[in-house]
Amino acid sequence: MSNGYWGRILRVDLTQSRIDVEEQGDHFYRRHLGGMGMIGYYLLRELAPCVDPLGPDNVQVFAPGVITGTPTPGGGRNGVGAKSPMGGAFGRSEAGGFWGAELKRAGFDAIVVNGRAPKPVYLWVHDGEAEIRSAEHLWGMHTRESQEAIRTELGDKMIRTAQIGPGGEKLVRFACVINDLKHAAGRTGMGAVMGSKNLKAIAARGHSSPGLADPDTVKEMAKWMAANHRNIAPTLSTIGTVPGMVGNNLAGNIPTCNFRDGYFEEMESICAETVRDTIRIGMEGCYACPIRCKKVVRTEAPFESDPQYGGPEYETLGAFGSDCGVSDLNAIARAHHLCQAYTLDSISAGGTIAFAMECFESGYLTHKDTDGIDLRFGNAEAMIQMLEKIARREGIGDLLAEGSWRAGKVIGRGAEKLSMTVKGVEFGMHEPRLKHGLALGYCVEAHGADHNAPALQDTLYEKEGRHLEEARQLGWLEPMPANELSDRKAAFLVDTHNFRAMKDSAVMCAFIPWDHVKCCEVINSITGWNTTVTEALRIGERAVTMARVFNVREGFTREDDMLPDRFFTPPTRGSLKEKEQAVDRVKLESAKSTYYLLMGWDPETGIPTPEKLRALDLGWAVELLTEKASRR
Repeated sequence: MSNGYWGRILRVDLTQSRIDVEEQGDHFYRRHLGGMGMIGYYLLRELAPCVDPLGPDNVQVFAPGVITGTPTPGGGRNGVGAKSPMGGAFGRSEAGGFWGAELKRAGFDAIVVNGRAPKPVYLWVHDGEAEIRSAEHLWGMHTRESQEAIRTELGDKMIRTAQIGPGGEKLVRFACVINDLKHAAGRTGMGAVMGSKNLKAIAARGHSSPGLADPDTVKEMAKWMAANHRNIAPTLSTIGTVPGMVGNNLAGNIPTCNFRDGYFEEMESICAETVRDTIRIGMEGCYACPIRCKKVVRTEAPFESDPQYGGPEYETLGAFGSDCGVSDLNAIARAHHLCQAYTLDSISAGGTIAFAMECFESGYLTHKDTDGIDLRFGNAEAMIQMLEKIARREGIGDLLAEGSWRAGKVIGRGAEKLSMTVKGVEFGMHEPRLKHGLALGYCVEAHGADHNAPALQDTLYEKEGRHLEEARQLGWLEPMPANELSDRKAAFLVDTHNFRAMKDSAVMCAFIPWDHVKCCEVINSITGWNTTVTEALRIGERAVTMARVFNVREGFTREDDMLPDRFFTPPTRGSLKEKEQAVDRVKLESAKSTYYLLMGWDPETGIPTPEKLRALDLGWAVELLTEKASRR
């Protein structure tokens, strides 16, 4: 047995009701680690081009990484990937909690799911074994009910679940996968893919872990983080992942009213400090992590929320708060509750409702279209009503369940310009007009406008501190302005993008404050390798390039790496309006070409070159691009 992994991949064919185990060697894990890298490998190798993302031919991969299941802070995460039903591009997301670690303890490094079950099923994985069981009695249940039912049925309260609720079952295109009720693999519609396969849940339970190459060093590093995280990132344990919302509002970094405006007057009503002082009842964490950055809240009727579903983090506060113009914190907590229960990505759900609100105020939708709901910005009750309709696909909710990109095309008459998406995926709650590196990151990210795109901390590289010190480990010695969009910013993005992709393959939590060198030390203490920052960048580059090849094969071009027109003009209010600050279209195009060139992709088309693929040990993927070219 190798350290950090088992060498065993669970293969599940739901159409044939068949389970097999695939064995992989050491080089496979060192090349791909898990998570994003493993997802890219299996999707490219096994998914036929141009399949229906919600059809039985889509392949879905559940992939922890070499960090997962070890006694290392951040060791509870896993990746989920498939062809995205939102825009048809490479799809992936990550989630925390305990399920990923439990899957590793159950004896497997990943699960690759093919086909579609004729009736609803769930997968039961335990101590090196797996079985497909009926989920007909679970279909239609919210996540809390179905988790309780699975644990009762299998007779073990410690079973961990990754599952979908009614939103996933009804194929809401931005449905997510929920781990342990509180943790969401939110982006790109992975819950809809589960629903299309009639796969209600994967339940996991195990009692052993892969070996550790240097258990004493692993233990010491964990102790060090437990003792020092409050000095490195002091607000994570006290406020969570959402500090500085009031300051960000002043800077213009809070999306307001579908990214139309640049300032939310009632920000103090929904900021993290107000959550702490009013509705929060505790803080929880993930497997093996001392930081405990996850909020738990409770609210009462008419906007009741269940503490078992945790509480809203920044993205949810932004999506259902400022982006919808809503200042009622209880309503935002209720929206979070519904997203966890129905399994909906809170970012895309809130962004789609904000889109619909602007359509309503602009005359593209009327009361007749909205079933009589006064769908204006700031109407908290209307927001909750619309979220319920989306989850059930009732009335206009059936259209909005397709996401704002598809809904805009159906509504037409200019409504499509109000969809704040890249590759069909709604924006994370961060402002590209403030952080121009983020603007480029949103464009080139294979799976769309994910808030975990590289250069998210763009503004933090303008001053001395932890983030600049990490940048120096990649060779970037001096800070650069957030609104710079230059060749060096594109080069900086290449490095940060690749390193982040390595972390998403490992799978490492973004909030664990290891620097780049320490990340490699963590991997080495677990695996026994001698991975350096240079190798880490290569691992990430391989993962990013596989995702790019996937998109090229699916017909995506340079034109798909583009922001909505809104971001090329300043917002209507706030500091960015006062500065007349927006993304420069010409500079963005130039930065894209530089990014492509430095990645080893054709600078005009963004297509990876055969030479780059071979250099990354991806020579087998060259023919995939050749096949795509011959089909045009």
